[in-house]
Amino acid sequence: MPSMRIGHFLIDPPVVLAPMAGVTDKPFRQLCKRLGAGLAVSEMTTADPRLWHTRKSRSRADHAGEPDPISVQIAGHDPRMLADAARYNVDLGAQLIDINMGCPAKKVCNVYSGSALLQDEGLVARIVEAVVSAVEVPVTLKIRTGWNRDNRNGVRIARIAEDAGIAALAVHGRTRADLYQGEAEYETIAAIRQAIRIPLLANGDIDSPQKAAAVLKTTGADAVMIGRAAQGRPWIFREIAHFLASGDVLAAPSPLEVRDILVGHLEALYAFHGELPGVRIARKHLGWYARDRAENAAFRSVVNGTDCAQTQLRLTRDYFDRLADSQPLAA
Repeated sequence: MPSMRIGHFLIDPPVVLAPMAGVTDKPFRQLCKRLGAGLAVSEMTTADPRLWHTRKSRSRADHAGEPDPISVQIAGHDPRMLADAARYNVDLGAQLIDINMGCPAKKVCNVYSGSALLQDEGLVARIVEAVVSAVEVPVTLKIRTGWNRDNRNGVRIARIAEDAGIAALAVHGRTRADLYQGEAEYETIAAIRQAIRIPLLANGDIDSPQKAAAVLKTTGADAVMIGRAAQGRPWIFREIAHFLASGDVLAAPSPLEVRDILVGHLEALYAFHGELPGVRIARKHLGWYARDRAENAAFRSVVNGTDCAQTQLRLTRDYFDRLADSQPLAA
């Protein structure tokens, strides 16, 4: 299995949870780390100081009890504001700062943040230089391969990042214009590997241990970053780590183990967010866990109809208990 360091932090295993808005809150990060992720990056946090003290921002800045290293992603377009945000988050416990230049969402790109920044290489340089100079912790960067397929400037962006002192680079194998459509391509990530010497993380459509191994081989990357494939399947991290270390496929968790993992996740959501917000946030996770299983639609219809945590837990336990009695868990 390859190894990777970001600054003085050993990322072991080199299988990383990608930042995902509305998904990678502290309960999910902690769960993924327990199930094998070597690093878990936070949801993106705003660089706008006017929003730092909202309830949502305060919850995103809560890292109490979270295993090291703590990586916080910041988003914005103003170099000085991003530098201030980096300092602010380090003061709150961040041990790694990640700059978001990969999000393709319209509401993010419309305010010239996320992957919209890839259109302005000069601004990329100013942002990276400002953030790296502002903090003593390692700074990482997440990008896409370019703005659109006619402007795949990922190699140039990577060189800018390395020259400015970025400690590691994550690359999603799509352009901003691609959103999440089609298939990720890894040729640009491989070209970036040849152009820079800093640690490189490959991201995009990595949904199995075999795919992770193939992408590492194709790109020469030092680690893989897993996003959507971890939704409802947080044990994918241990599956990938086991395969990379041994070449063997780890047995899928039983329905009862999935039940216990999910119940623990739900309880953590309620404790962290409060009962009603936790129940509502849990609904999307329940849909992902039940995806492709027997009677998924009926289960989601019932479980989404309650605002009571104890009822949600009971329905969830009952559903997976019935699965355990009738059929094995789908891979």
